[in-house]
Amino acid sequence: MRRFLPVLVFAISFGILEAIVVIYLRQIYYPDGFQFPLVFLAPEIIAVEIVREFCTIVMLGFIGWICGKRLIQKFSFFIFTFGVWDIFYYLALKIFLDWPESLFNWDVLFLIPVSWIGPVLAPVICSLGMIIISLISVYLDENISVLRLTLSEKLFIIMGVLIILYTFLYEYGRIVIENGFLSKLFTLADNEEFWNIIKNYIPQHFNWLLFAFGCLTIAISYGLAFWRVFRESNKNIK
Repeated sequence: MRRFLPVLVFAISFGILEAIVVIYLRQIYYPDGFQFPLVFLAPEIIAVEIVREFCTIVMLGFIGWICGKRLIQKFSFFIFTFGVWDIFYYLALKIFLDWPESLFNWDVLFLIPVSWIGPVLAPVICSLGMIIISLISVYLDENISVLRLTLSEKLFIIMGVLIILYTFLYEYGRIVIENGFLSKLFTLADNEEFWNIIKNYIPQHFNWLLFAFGCLTIAISYGLAFWRVFRESNKNIK
């Protein structure tokens, strides 16, 4: 478990660095403070942001790959790094910009493949969950027994993740579908009509009930896996 300490330091530093990059962007595009509707960004800047986000995930993923001994550990270190990185990203924004004013402030969470949006509290909940799951997973795997998820547990975890992603992607997906942009999905970057709608869009509702169901599905699936490891370990001791 001592391997988590250098990963923790890296994730905190990376989260603060990510916040600093966003601070520069907000000083340029949102000098009066970040809020919806969003300021229009040039397509080339959006492309650069997508590349930056992709590289960020690659870096976080390779930290997990380097630190974990087995696949389950590699994934656990990845989600631990991601969770700490995300939380300290928001903490740094709060310290430097006094934003968000509330955990219910809306934010653009990700840009791949389309914009993910939601209240800040939602990704923070996800991050806390990932940290807890990763710590327990690695502890059990190293000290009790090799942690293996059953096929049904994996499927329910994937379902929970997809449900959560749906809540983040719903609003922009709805704009694409309701305004007939689905057939023009690969040309949206150059679609003036689409960007005019986005520039005037203010999110109003987040599906907390569906989000909670997705989180609960993941938590129960991992909880069953953890309980099975403890139960089997106790049987072996007897």
